[in-house]
Amino acid sequence: MAVYSYTFKDPSGGLQKGTAEAESEEKLRARFSEQGLEIVEVTLIKKGNIKKARSFGKVKLTRLSLFCRQFSTMVDAGVSLVRCLDVLSRQTEDPKLKKILIDVGERVEGGESLSRAMQRHPRTFNSLFIGLIRAGEVGGVLEEALQRLSQFLEADVALRRKVKAALTYPIIVILAAVGILVLLMVVVVPQFAAIFKDLGLPDSEFPAATKFLIDLSNNMIRNWHIFLIVGIALFFGYKLFVGTRFGRRTVDRIKLKVPVFGPLHLKVCMARFSRTMGTLLTSGVPILQAMETVAGTVGNSIMSDAVLDARARIREGDRIGDPLEASRLFPPMVVHMIGVGEESGSLDFMLQKIADFYEAEVEATLQSLTAALEPIIIVFLGGMVGFIVYAMFAPLLKVITSLSSGDSFENNN
Repeated sequence: MAVYSYTFKDPSGGLQKGTAEAESEEKLRARFSEQGLEIVEVTLIKKGNIKKARSFGKVKLTRLSLFCRQFSTMVDAGVSLVRCLDVLSRQTEDPKLKKILIDVGERVEGGESLSRAMQRHPRTFNSLFIGLIRAGEVGGVLEEALQRLSQFLEADVALRRKVKAALTYPIIVILAAVGILVLLMVVVVPQFAAIFKDLGLPDSEFPAATKFLIDLSNNMIRNWHIFLIVGIALFFGYKLFVGTRFGRRTVDRIKLKVPVFGPLHLKVCMARFSRTMGTLLTSGVPILQAMETVAGTVGNSIMSDAVLDARARIREGDRIGDPLEASRLFPPMVVHMIGVGEESGSLDFMLQKIADFYEAEVEATLQSLTAALEPIIIVFLGGMVGFIVYAMFAPLLKVITSLSSGDSFENNN
């Protein structure tokens, strides 16, 4: 693609200059026209293909947040973009981010816009990141866009940490319980089976629970490789299934409807939708472009489709709240507050309020869920261990009873 130098009128009527990469001059003008801006002059700087971006992997959100805050401070101080990227690449401790910043700096120095250079690293800079950077470039407020992006990333990281922290303890307890049960099945149960054999207790005298456990234990010991292969096959089968559009939609629909965890997932998606949308609108991104970006970051394909459907309806002149309400995924409170924000011209403010509310709801739900899961897990583990104890000691009690009555299994037989 070619690189162009352009001059455009900003919303205040002033002239702003910049450079960008585009397939043609018409497409560059169309890109600005979608944002309600008019290009006054376009000059071709460089023809031909730009070198392909190298893939350096994904960078953690915490490091990206720190990068945005430092980048914003330097831009606000009047340091050039190339110099900023060079300094930040030297001081970062993340080798992946260092290589990415060096690559972005070389591209910016070669005439590409910052947003276009970052767009070549989609694993690190997602559509939200690119949208905010592009809005900052177009509006001449790159430092403000970087500050908002840093605040958004910090809020997103905090929400992720809360979810992970709340689920870490139950997951550890479940894994420990599974480990204990497997240990009992492959070590303890075979020893009891040997004792039963030495006592001459016939299989026909075993209770159903004992027969089940001994058979399961023998299968786990003899056919452990089959269990392993089946487990691996199920894991990769699930990955392949989720990788398809149908599979992803099916799993996302289940996530929204599953008891207990479904409402939690919906609240997380609502918080992410509101925070992302509010941040984009506050930064001056047009609503149609903002909704397209939000659809890719909301975290659920069913909700993404609802947002895209709403975007199509808005393009035809509808209000934003009506199609969201028709999807039946957005709670009435959210639809009502969005409608009020749209009528009063403070939609971005309302969305930030909705995000604050749902983030608090997520935290409260996680605390309640953690408190409820602990006794459930303990009762489940106790029930499983109790079942194993009963199954193993029931035949022994039968032997003791038989011996105390003066009989033996050999005599009975």
